[in-house]
Amino acid sequence: MDDVGATTLDDDPLTLPPAWTAPARPPLPVVAAIVPVVGAVALWLVTGSVFTLWFALLGPLIAAATLLDARRASRRDGRRASVEAARARDRVAAAVVERHDAERAQLWLRHPDIAHFDAREDDVWRGGPVGPIVVGAGERSSTVRITGGDGDPQSAAVRRSAARLNGAPVAVPAEGGVVVVGADILAAAVQRALVLQLCLAHAPGDVCVVGPCEGESAWAQDLPHRAAGTGARLAIVGPGCRVPADADIAIARCRPGDPLPPRCAAVVTVTSPGAARVEHAGESVDVEVEAVSLAQARAVAVRLAARAEHSLGIARDASAPITLAELRAEGAAGSQPDGGLPAVIGRAGTAPFIVDLVQDGPHAVVAGVTGSGKSELLITWILSLCATRSADEVTFLLADFKGGTAFDALAGVPHVVGVITDLDGSGARRAIESLRAELRRRESTIAAAGARDILDPRVRLPRLVVVVDEFAALLADHPELHGVFADLAARGRALGIHLVLGTQRAAGVIRDNLLANCPLRLSLRVTDPTDSRALLGVDDAALLPGGVAGRGSALVRRAADAQPVPVRIALSGPDDVAAAALRGGEGTSLKPWLPELPRQVLLSELAARGPVPLRSLLLGIADEPERQRQPVVVLSPADRALLVLGGPGSGVSNVLDLVSAQAPRSIRMPADGERVWDAVTALAEQPPAAGTLLVLDDLDALATRFPAEYGHALWERLDTVVRRAGEAGALVLAGAHRVPGQVARLAELFPRRLLLPYPTRMDHAAAGGDPSSFDPAAPAGRGRLDGRTIQVALSPAQPRETHAAAEPWEPSARLTGVVARRSPSSRHALAVWQASGARVCGLDEYAADPSATADGRVVLTGEPEDWQRHWRVLADVRGDHDLVVDTSCAPELRVLVGFRGVPPYCEPGRGRAWLMSAGADPVRIVLPAPDSGRTVGASR
Repeated sequence: MDDVGATTLDDDPLTLPPAWTAPARPPLPVVAAIVPVVGAVALWLVTGSVFTLWFALLGPLIAAATLLDARRASRRDGRRASVEAARARDRVAAAVVERHDAERAQLWLRHPDIAHFDAREDDVWRGGPVGPIVVGAGERSSTVRITGGDGDPQSAAVRRSAARLNGAPVAVPAEGGVVVVGADILAAAVQRALVLQLCLAHAPGDVCVVGPCEGESAWAQDLPHRAAGTGARLAIVGPGCRVPADADIAIARCRPGDPLPPRCAAVVTVTSPGAARVEHAGESVDVEVEAVSLAQARAVAVRLAARAEHSLGIARDASAPITLAELRAEGAAGSQPDGGLPAVIGRAGTAPFIVDLVQDGPHAVVAGVTGSGKSELLITWILSLCATRSADEVTFLLADFKGGTAFDALAGVPHVVGVITDLDGSGARRAIESLRAELRRRESTIAAAGARDILDPRVRLPRLVVVVDEFAALLADHPELHGVFADLAARGRALGIHLVLGTQRAAGVIRDNLLANCPLRLSLRVTDPTDSRALLGVDDAALLPGGVAGRGSALVRRAADAQPVPVRIALSGPDDVAAAALRGGEGTSLKPWLPELPRQVLLSELAARGPVPLRSLLLGIADEPERQRQPVVVLSPADRALLVLGGPGSGVSNVLDLVSAQAPRSIRMPADGERVWDAVTALAEQPPAAGTLLVLDDLDALATRFPAEYGHALWERLDTVVRRAGEAGALVLAGAHRVPGQVARLAELFPRRLLLPYPTRMDHAAAGGDPSSFDPAAPAGRGRLDGRTIQVALSPAQPRETHAAAEPWEPSARLTGVVARRSPSSRHALAVWQASGARVCGLDEYAADPSATADGRVVLTGEPEDWQRHWRVLADVRGDHDLVVDTSCAPELRVLVGFRGVPPYCEPGRGRAWLMSAGADPVRIVLPAPDSGRTVGASR
């Protein structure tokens, strides 16, 4: 145990009388005894009287009397010495008590406990550097010195009592740590007393409370030491909790039987209420301990917080929050210069703290980790301005990118022109982009007034404050907007536009060119000293306490401040919102952006917006937030070609239908594969006339619909069609859902591309879209064209084109050859022709007697192998007559007829064949079938 080095007020030793020693027994008075005998004998001899011999008895009597008198005197001296010794011991004992009292008082004065501080409040926070901590009142050695009294048991008892001092402070080094062991209620009370003793002895700044203060330790949140950033770090450690690594002093508590925490050299075991045993450095002593209830601890903490606010300028913490209402009641921002935006946001010490976006800005950065009170600061700032300025003087655009609910309470304040959130990504982007148009509008307004800036009284513009909560999240979603904010920061001062950017981190998030234009810096608690230095130039913001104690504690540095100013941010409430609403003014605040594009637009609505240029076709409405306008989008033949891409249900077909309905002449690619082939082949040979609309739907489906040979030929012809159509003055409109290789090559011929919604960002990017422009909530018809967002109009209902079924082909020539595999369909076709009057015979029969078939129509039939065997007959029929090749014999077509091109496409299984008349190129025909095929009759 630490004897704390105290000395008594009087160092002179006390003296006890020596023990009384009885005198030696006197010798026998022989002479005195003999003289009377000799005298008696002499008288008898002289007088002869026998009676004179009686005098001889006087000798023994005198001897006995002498002995008795000596003994009596010795007893008398002993009694006198005993009384005097007792009086001396009493005097010494009284002096010991006095000196003990003085020594005890001096020790308690030097090492006070809570009771002492309660009695002597002037001694609070006079402790200086942290020294020993008093763990209780107990017995310790005294500095009182006593001499004398040797050999006297009673004096020895006095010396023993003087050597020990009862009720003295028993102290241990605080840096060694203390652990209190005992039942939860008793041990917690003793632990609270030890913590309060240190906080009463040492001011905030000499001691700071660190680590979590939760559960039974939550009362410590009220201590001003909790908000201190410097000093010896005191940790309050509960049962089973770890001692923080950065703690200088640990006051821990654990239950009996639990392992003792490390870094606690002194162990205080509470045995009963008010009694404990202290073990330290191999010594053990019983002490009386102080115990403080939870209510008492809170009362002391609140009292210390008030003292800190008054004497040290440290604001109260979260247990006694500062409210904006009380600051407004004090008239904190009453008299301010015109043209500024002063706002009281909290207290610096006991004085209201005011920031002015105009004088201290024009732009501000607010940093702070989650839970530090960043959103509360922004709301307080906004409401403070709204309470002293009308909507004709200042308006707010709020951006919340931390969940979309931070500014809900401000939605009804008339100064707020809009709230954008991360829940509406596209809306947030267009709102910020619209601020460029707001810059131009303000520039033109100021120029029209003949002024240089918004301070000129001729300019009637409200200041616009753009407040962003979680600026880093906004840039993560829309990195392209950093340039917009940099532009606003560079040009906003003269135009009355101010930025207040809230972020968890400043370093690496806000670029230097933007940060340089934000001289007003506010930082709540940050975890990285780099962020504190980037914003304030010092590490102090990283030293602010966390948790409830540090919530709302900020450091503010204005352009004129040499050092950051500690500020306690005020909290706002419903009354402040109501006060702001009353200051709204009579005018209506102008929103700095146009409404979002409608989710549906009718064609008639587009036509009603104004005259349409000659030969132009209406498409939709474009959104140009950077110009604050929404013009009508049209197509004209000069555009040459437009490719429409989008996912299923995105409105690709609606775009094609919409434009087709307006075109005076249009050619739409049919859905049937054979008709597609015929149409593309015809257009490749003869391009459409000028002013014609050519519509190609489902390009990506065409890429997989045809066999490789036909697909290659088809895409070559489509390439020719698109090129020649644009050159001829026609407009090509194509649609697709995906962009495979063949579509991608053809897409290069389309100078314009409309990108409609896709289900995923990956699909959007694969179609050539900018990933940052992807909007998962976009409605059908919402797309990107020429870098602008547009909403395509709904197509009016129109009937679908129908095609009449072609009649099955019948042989009309005298001799017709048929190359077909034996199958039910081929047998049915031959039977139909035979029923119509034609004679059907095999190649062997015809080769044996050609003259037998000279009359009427003759149909020669055989499989490819049969025709190759009768090559003379094949050559005759191929050169001078009709030759029909069933599609089932497509692989043998070139061998049999020598055709090197690609025959007309035939859908498999639909009863198709190719007809070659007298060596001409093959054309598609329909064979008779039970269902009488209903497609085109013949095609090249």
